Amino acid sequence: MAASKPDPKDAPTPAQYIARLDEPRRSQIKELHDLVRTTVPALRPHMQAGMIGYGSYHYRGRSGREGDWPVIAVASNKQYISLYVMATVGAAYLAETYKDRLPKASIGRSCVRFRRLEDLDRRTLTTLLREGAKYAPKDSSTGGRG
Repeated sequence: MAASKPDPKDAPTPAQYIARLDEPRRSQIKELHDLVRTTVPALRPHMQAGMIGYGSYHYRGRSGREGDWPVIAVASNKQYISLYVMATVGAAYLAETYKDRLPKASIGRSCVRFRRLEDLDRRTLTTLLREGAKYAPKDSSTGGRG
């Protein structure tokens, strides 16, 4: 009986997360990771909640619960890739303002879901990442865990 492949979500580093993915997803996540690193290099990559996080901010919810969360995050899911952009402009979630500019993606609040990276316009994606870092929660930092 063959040994099962390690779960990417358990990877201790972004590089190991990417390495544990099967093709073609591995190449797409690697390309997206490289785009995030090039576009917003101040947001340090780290692993959090089974995904690659970039930068970090401290939050306190209405319930009183608090913790740290990535400013931007990338996750490989079974049916799609998720790009999380945790920024708001006024009362609007930044990612939702990109619905018309990323028509092949499913967008809800702070999550952009898509099947293939090539379905997204690269310039638009770069602008979203830059704005995501710019409008990140006020107590955000460039650091991250791990």
